[in-house]
Amino acid sequence: MTTVTISLPESLKAFIDRQLATKGYGNVSEYFRSLLRDAQKEEEDARLEMLLLEGLASGEDIPLNREFWKSLKAEARDVAAKHKAPKQS
Repeated sequence: MTTVTISLPESLKAFIDRQLATKGYGNVSEYFRSLLRDAQKEEEDARLEMLLLEGLASGEDIPLNREFWKSLKAEARDVAAKHKAPKQS
């Protein structure tokens, strides 16, 4: 783990203390990690939305037939299997 030190005005420190007391975080590090994970997910979601909109705007027609749905389902299974696989370090 890496340590990051930040300076905060007293008003933000008080806000963080209230968050710790009311939201069940064990310490300040847990709170900030949670904020960062949320921001990271938000960025990933925004990127996915952008890619989906680009795909829609491309004008390429995709036949929505039985074969398309089978292919999409198989691809989704592959993606899910990759995410479930243990990560190697």
